[in-house]
Amino acid sequence: QVQLVESGGGSVQAGGSLRLSCATSGRTFSDYAMAWFRQAPGKEREFVAAIYWNGGNTLLADSVKGRFTISRDNAKNTVYRQVNSLKPEDTAVYYCAARLGGYSSRSSTYYYWGQGTQVTVSS
Repeated sequence: QVQLVESGGGSVQAGGSLRLSCATSGRTFSDYAMAWFRQAPGKEREFVAAIYWNGGNTLLADSVKGRFTISRDNAKNTVYRQVNSLKPEDTAVYYCAARLGGYSSRSSTYYYWGQGTQVTVSS
């Protein structure tokens, strides 16, 4: 079992930045690919970013390329997401997720999920 706890969400103005963190506990963190998804009110959960277990490969959704980055520190069992140039359409609950093996953009393939952290961007 893997427990995930997100933090770092909040309210910012458009153009601002946030750094989200996802702390994990339980199994060996470095065995898992990690990802961030988001879900806006009335919309389906969508993929944002993923990172391979060793941090060597990352995958970003086209909508966030150039603005979001994902990284991990296996020594701290934590994955991070730096978000810059935030837009009102980035407003959503952001979830951290984990899966064994390689990363994926499909939410159904992730086994473990955090409780989510709210990000609100005002214009």
